[in-house]
Amino acid sequence: MQKVWNCLTADELQSLGKVVGEVAQPGLVVTLHGPLGAGKTTFTKGLALGLDVKEMVNSPTYTLLKEYEGRLPLYHFDVYRVESEEEELGFEEYFDSDVGVVVVEWPSRIEGILPMDRLDIHISYEEKGRSVRVESGGTLSQRVLEEMQS
Repeated sequence: MQKVWNCLTADELQSLGKVVGEVAQPGLVVTLHGPLGAGKTTFTKGLALGLDVKEMVNSPTYTLLKEYEGRLPLYHFDVYRVESEEEELGFEEYFDSDVGVVVVEWPSRIEGILPMDRLDIHISYEEKGRSVRVESGGTLSQRVLEEMQS
């Protein structure tokens, strides 16, 4: 299942992320695809707002993971600097958890260890702004996508 939104501004992108946070359920994995500067962290900031995270959210580029407390815990990964998915980094324990919400920026670097049931969000630049394509890969992510649309 997939849905496309056109987000002209960073505020609209953050608002879409907030909707995901509001309807997120424990165990949700969200992958964010897009070029540098597309708005992956902006989207995550909105998602954090929807989860009632009070801390300021920023990219974990140099730390790989930042954890935030909210209605559900938020685990924000940026795997841009990961060389190989074979590195023993312990990501799988987060993906297999049904406690919080996991967001992964640059997921193509660890594609082989990601769960199939995930919400894949592709952010791209279009002539008049950003286009956001959201795809669900399983039962939980499909339920979240359906709730996003209502």
